[in-house]
Formats: sequence, structure tokens, C-alpha cells
Amino acid sequence: MSVVTGEAGTPGTTSAPPRRTVRGVRATARRWAPAAVGVVGVVAVWWLAAVTVLAGTTTPTPLGVLRGFADDGLGFYVAHLSVTLEEAVRGFAVGNGLALLLASLVLLVPALERLIMQVAVISYCLPLVAITPILYIVIGPPPSGEPSGTAVVLAALSVFFTTVVGAVLGFRSADPASLDVVTVFGGGRWQQLVRVRLVAALPGIIGALQVAAPAALLGAILGEYIGGVDRGVGPALVNAGQSLNAERAWGIALVCALLAGAGYALFAVLARVVTPWSAGGSGPDGGAP
Repeated sequence: MSVVTGEAGTPGTTSAPPRRTVRGVRATARRWAPAAVGVVGVVAVWWLAAVTVLAGTTTPTPLGVLRGFADDGLGFYVAHLSVTLEEAVRGFAVGNGLALLLASLVLLVPALERLIMQVAVISYCLPLVAITPILYIVIGPPPSGEPSGTAVVLAALSVFFTTVVGAVLGFRSADPASLDVVTVFGGGRWQQLVRVRLVAALPGIIGALQVAAPAALLGAILGEYIGGVDRGVGPALVNAGQSLNAERAWGIALVCALLAGAGYALFAVLARVVTPWSAGGSGPDGGAP
């Protein structure tokens, strides 16, 4: 039976935590402390403004929003957010999938680069609010309780340009020497794309997806305003505005902001796991072991 001794040589049952763990906890605290202080500051300013300069308006306090959230119940938010999230996820998958496909074609068939980039720029310049009625006329209303095709298309358009540009720039950041090695061993553009360019482009692609996650949610919400859905964030906000229920409107907006931030954070974590070299360090806290 072994006995663990403390610093003074006396028997004990515990030992000091490894220095690496303590360093990781401190690094995590330093990384998240500014964000936490910022959130607390925004809530404090909001609360102060609601009870002073905005006291005569319909601006609710944070406590009022929490009470409204409790009155509506979790079921209300799940019923509406589930539809919007499905639209956003579908649009995210379609828009980013098409963007990655076309970005790959730019490397495989360079003659298509100008055409593909023009299509990407046009999709970025399209005013989403203006084309929503046109899309609704073409696609039509969905069945009752089902996601809106118009919202899915707008979510896809919202993410397309960012991912095309991020992927193309990432593919072109590949090391020329590595590309030459593939060529020497008889590989063509496809082998260069799969073996070298894709690895080099991963940080740029994941960064583009990180930006696209909140954009897809916003596009889906915009599409619901004219998308003919009877459930979703869009109609819920319209009903809250028509009934002058400020607490519900603010509650829905804050929940959507949290979901958009969660999507952004998800791909930030994915970037640290999949492309740790892009953070500039080999250890978990970005430094040397």
C-alpha cells in the first residue's frame, strides 16, 4: 500500500494540481473575463436606461423580460424556434455546400473563376428584403406548421458569399512547395486540392462557417416575415409587435441572439480542435508545453 506524502513529508491523500492544469484554467479565465464583463456591463446599462431616460417608453427591464419569458413558458419558444432553426440549418447546409463546391471548381477549372466570383458578388448585393416577395411567389407557402422554403433560400443566400470567398482564399494559401511535390509525383489539380489545398484552407473555411452560422439564422427570420409560416420566430415577433407585448418581443430577440452566439461559438471550438495550428501554439493554452 502506497502513501502519498505532502510537501513536509507527512502522509496525505491529495497532491497539488499539475501546473499545466492551473495554467489552462487561468488562460481560460483570462480569455472569457472580458466577454463576461461586457455582458454584465450591457445588462447594467440597459437596466439603468429602462428605469431612467426610457422610463416613459415600452422598453422593459431585464427583470421584466425574464418574467415575460417565464409567463410564456419554454414550450412557446421551442414551438417557434424549432421551425426557424430547421430553416436556418437547411439554408446553412445548402448555401455552404454550394459555396464549397463552386470554390473547388475555381481551383479545378480556373476558366470558371470570373463567372463564379460574379455570381457570389451578385448574391451578396441582392437586397434580401426586396427579393423575399419574389421568392415567396415562386416557391409558395408551406404546409401548416412546416418550414418555409422562402426562409431556407434566404438563409442560403445569407451564407453563400462569405463561404465562397473564405474557401477560395484558403485554397490559394497552400504552400507552393507542397503543391510542387504533388506534381512531381504525378498528381494533378484534384490531388493538389485533396492532399494540400484542403488542409491549408481549413482555417479559412471554418472561419467562414463561423460567420455564416448567425447569418443563416438572420436570413431564416427575414424569410419568415413573408414566408407564409404560422409558426416561427418571424410570426412570433409580428404577433408580439401587434399586441404591444414588449417583454415577449425582447425575450424572443435575446433568445435568437443567444442562439446565434452559440452557433458562432460552436465553430470557434471546432476551429481550435480541427485546426490547432492556426491558433499559433501547440499547447492547449496556445503556448509551449
